[in-house]
Amino acid sequence: MKVLVTGASGFMARSLLARLRATQGLQVVTLSRKKELPDVLDSSTLNQCFSTANFLDLLSGVDVVVHTAARAHVLNETAADPLAEYRKVNVDFTLNLARQCVQSQVKRFIYISSIGVHGVTSDRPFTVCDVPAPEEPYAISKIEAERGLVNLCQARDMELVIIRPPLIYGREAPGNFARMVGWVSSGIPLPLGAVDNRRSLISVANLVDLILVCLDHPRAAGKVLLASDGEDVSTPDLLRRVARAMGKPARLIPVPTTVLRAVASLVGKKSMARRLTGSLQVDMSSTTALLGWTPPFSLDESLAQCFGSPDARQ
Repeated sequence: MKVLVTGASGFMARSLLARLRATQGLQVVTLSRKKELPDVLDSSTLNQCFSTANFLDLLSGVDVVVHTAARAHVLNETAADPLAEYRKVNVDFTLNLARQCVQSQVKRFIYISSIGVHGVTSDRPFTVCDVPAPEEPYAISKIEAERGLVNLCQARDMELVIIRPPLIYGREAPGNFARMVGWVSSGIPLPLGAVDNRRSLISVANLVDLILVCLDHPRAAGKVLLASDGEDVSTPDLLRRVARAMGKPARLIPVPTTVLRAVASLVGKKSMARRLTGSLQVDMSSTTALLGWTPPFSLDESLAQCFGSPDARQ
């Protein structure tokens, strides 16, 4: 089987490539915007317009595409029109690539979407049957790409698999997890001790394991899959467990959630406060029932991999 991984220099794809290279019977090619990719035998650099770039040579003989490339983790947005910038990469590039995959007779297209297409917070676990209700530009672009892919793959031979993970964490993870690790590492007191919420997460090791199952599982074709570590935690519990894995103390101050949210709104951090104090849970029972998949690593095992020796497998 020949597999193309896009976004090959990214956090998730690096872990995926490590597993793919260790799996017999797979030939791996990559696509990335970075020119130098260590340990990748066959790579292509994207330096053309996202919506018109030609990938036909790269796609020759490819059986499965795992599309991880995306514009994401923009914590300090500077674009005048963020949604337009997200669409350039997450929609235009995705659909341009997918159209050429159909032309090249690629058998399966695995799209890494986001649980954010369902919303930022939830009062109950999201299920695969819930109607998407994205609130932010990144998530809006993701659901637009999903819908474009579904329309493209209908009445065609290319199978589509969509995976909607929650926050993905692991060694060198960017975005909100990196911010949280920085807080714990600095030792500063955090006013989050009274937060009583529940958040679903997924380690990059668990997500990669699911992707490998989806490479050829016949029942994954045409499905939307939700996934997590299978253990929902509160923000203070997560901070304590991150701190324990790092060998550092967690300095948490019990400030009422209403006060936190009010102060955050005053200083322009309302969105961050929603994520830190609100719940977002994922019901992955449909994925388990469909594929027989369960996450191989617990939350604590995954955190140990994050902060253990560099040789710990992701």
